Amino acid sequence: MAKEVKLADIAERLAVSTVTVSKALSGQKGVSEALRARIKELAEEMGYKQPSAQHRDKAGKSYNIGVLTGARYLDKYDSFYTQMYQQAAAMAAAKGCFTLLEIISDEAEEMAAEPMLIREQKADGIIVIGRLGDSYLENLLRAGRPVVYLDFCNEKQETDAVISDSYYGAYRLTNYLFEMGHRRIGYVGTLLATGSITDRYFGYVKSMLEHGAQLKDEWVLKDRDKETVLIDPERYLCLPKDMPTAFVCNSDLTASYLIRKLRENGYRVPEDISVAGYDNYLFPGLCDIALTTYEVDITEMARRAIHNLVKKIKGESYRTGICIVEGYLVKRDSVRDLRISFVNRENK
Repeated sequence: MAKEVKLADIAERLAVSTVTVSKALSGQKGVSEALRARIKELAEEMGYKQPSAQHRDKAGKSYNIGVLTGARYLDKYDSFYTQMYQQAAAMAAAKGCFTLLEIISDEAEEMAAEPMLIREQKADGIIVIGRLGDSYLENLLRAGRPVVYLDFCNEKQETDAVISDSYYGAYRLTNYLFEMGHRRIGYVGTLLATGSITDRYFGYVKSMLEHGAQLKDEWVLKDRDKETVLIDPERYLCLPKDMPTAFVCNSDLTASYLIRKLRENGYRVPEDISVAGYDNYLFPGLCDIALTTYEVDITEMARRAIHNLVKKIKGESYRTGICIVEGYLVKRDSVRDLRISFVNRENK
């Protein structure tokens, strides 16, 4: 039985990297036309085929899409990323494709181990949901499969990514709090723990500066470990002595922990302190008040990621860079309208 030809075999013959071979065969930029032609000619000569090529020849447009996500993102509650994966799987199925989920352990991520989906030639392309370590991502790209990042981007690489509009979303949330009469507003999220938490902080800062409001360091609260990204309210969520009237939180889950902490310290929500979340996703039972939040359009993000990846798998010269998907402001019960209180005091 003839040995299966791999990207590494072609790369070795031409003394180039597997990434170069992958780019040439998938029509991506970064390879000269002369080298691209040589690589394609040798690939055809050696009988190279993309994984699942025989199945595709029979079925037309059917591909195996691998989805990777870190174990740390899947906590005891139904994870936000579980929902994102389900949407990606639905979008893939609509295109006649199959999805295979592989959960990356902390140990595998630290060792930059090759995913089983790649090692066993199970996936034609990869979607990574939630940021993994730089070394892990670099090693993943060396495998030569088309890759798209979902809900994060990597400034050190030119890999296509689909993210939510964290900056503008938090900006709109903070603006809404100002519209409701608040001026003393804090932010909850460990800066630099993730790109989205930091982007949301800068959206909050933009709104504060535009309204001439005071930015106070003690009003920026941590919610998680910077390295593991695991939320730990008991260790990190410490309330300031001088309290603002409202908080913008980096996620609905963090908002639920903040509300619990506020109540433990004698504050009522929203009567004393208003709280706004982000994502419009929270496992039932974690919070007994309807949260004002910014909804992430998971469906559209998943659709664009699958569309992008399928184009790459087909070998089309297709690059979108960083695709930012806008969400929606959702107004509920966790924010108090201070304007009403002001009017009542004026009328007394």
